[in-house]
Amino acid sequence: MIGVIAQEHETNTVEEFFQLFKVPWEFYRSGASYDVILISGPAPDGVVAQLVLIYGSNAHSSDRQTGTIGLAKVDNAKLDWKGNQIPLYGQLLTFGAADQNIVCATAAAEVAAIELKLRNPRVIRLGFNLFEEIAFLLDAGQPVESALIPSLDLHIGLLRDLILASGVSIIEIPPMPTGHDFAVCLTHDIDFVGIRRHKFDHTMWGFLYRSTIGAMSNFIRGKTSFHRLLQCWKAAIKLPFVFLGWARDFWMPFEWYLDVEKNLSPTYFFIPFKRRQGENVTVSHADRRGCAYDITDIPDWVARLQAAGCEIGVHGIDAWHSIEKGREELNRVASIAGATGLGIRSHWLLRDGNTYGVLDKAGYSYDSTCGYNETPGYRSGTMQVFRPPGATELLELPLHIQDGALFFPGRQELSEAQAERQCTAFIESAEKRGGVLTVLWHDRSHGPERFWGEFYFELLQMLKKRKVWFGTAAEVVAWFRKRREISFKVIRDADDLDNVYLCGRRERVTPPFRVRIHTPRASGEEIKIVDIAWDGDSDFNPYPNVAANVA
Repeated sequence: MIGVIAQEHETNTVEEFFQLFKVPWEFYRSGASYDVILISGPAPDGVVAQLVLIYGSNAHSSDRQTGTIGLAKVDNAKLDWKGNQIPLYGQLLTFGAADQNIVCATAAAEVAAIELKLRNPRVIRLGFNLFEEIAFLLDAGQPVESALIPSLDLHIGLLRDLILASGVSIIEIPPMPTGHDFAVCLTHDIDFVGIRRHKFDHTMWGFLYRSTIGAMSNFIRGKTSFHRLLQCWKAAIKLPFVFLGWARDFWMPFEWYLDVEKNLSPTYFFIPFKRRQGENVTVSHADRRGCAYDITDIPDWVARLQAAGCEIGVHGIDAWHSIEKGREELNRVASIAGATGLGIRSHWLLRDGNTYGVLDKAGYSYDSTCGYNETPGYRSGTMQVFRPPGATELLELPLHIQDGALFFPGRQELSEAQAERQCTAFIESAEKRGGVLTVLWHDRSHGPERFWGEFYFELLQMLKKRKVWFGTAAEVVAWFRKRREISFKVIRDADDLDNVYLCGRRERVTPPFRVRIHTPRASGEEIKIVDIAWDGDSDFNPYPNVAANVA
């Protein structure tokens, strides 16, 4: 059991952190017994545990008692841990290393954490505030320059390693269902439904330019093949016949997606009202944000997608800043989809500091706007579904990989080989740490003039070869919501031994939870890890199930 001593304003962040690092914990109670005590606020004298972790960039009340010497405060530091660099967004207090064991340093070789040479207990002093870092990641999110670092997940890994290195075993519900290393959500923001709706507007003229002059320029620069150049020209020639209804509309995405994503449970976010650019839009070309269709134009396609196991969500216009309009947009999509508990992703990924609370009050089940337009990445520093600040019921499904961020001019503009390497890094991170990899591929991306469909098909083949659970956004969020409802109960038996019980939901969960026991071994040996499947329908004591394996 972990006892936490935090500052009063950190309470909500502490609770959310331990929903992500799902282990037995509680706020510190005087007289209670703990294996680990984690301190970020004023602590009483005489706290006792096998391991005491003291976080903070300011001088702590215990520093004078323990002789801890802080040297200087550093901004923009990066922790160097197991070959990873963890950016710190608050200040770091560095330490002198004389007569102390260095636990963690920065990329610039400054001492960021030390083990104090005390007889008992083991005390580690870390020069940053863990919960301030977590609060920043879940609220503001990481700047673009740190986008490719799963900072929050790395903080969890560092804490886990410190506990295990002290000989304390851990029971954890990791963010990976039994039988799967991680989940995948395939999502589509439907901004266009066919080019036929775009006669003599900027979308049509832009397509003609990109499929003729732009395509030739890309061919000359070696950015596209001769075969794709011919396909672009062919599409441009066909455009009048598409408008007349004599040729297939090459921007109609649904048949293609239904074919390549069969049985992969994708989620489609649809525009609720056409020709609305929205209010409070301050980014460039705001007048182009209005769409030429809305969901009421395509009820047959909505029904067909749902019949194929796809989820329907809201591609919000003003919901990010207005409760009233958020409800209006939700009701509009729900009236066609005939569904409740809808999720949302804001058109153009617009949001501000109040968005989470607004969406929560408007009645959305989840949001999936937390991502970047400029680059793939971990905006919140994690692959886990989380409850964002300001929300009560709403959960956030973070966005990681977007087609436009990978390939669009002015963004990453990667080659397919470069994009494959970047996507592989995300997949390998997910295999190691769990969570959900959320992918966004837009409606017109598979056809001319983008031709990003071939890469998407190959990405799906890569994912199918892994131990992946493909779920709709709603299904994956629901699984994480059920994981959040698990609680731990410690009961002392007749032999004066503490037993940890997992308190279930009295409801069978599919796929089952994974209960993971980390057991430290003798010095120099690897940590023993045992996984047990648990469907959550009853209280459960996992230790008898692993005793033979751990011995």
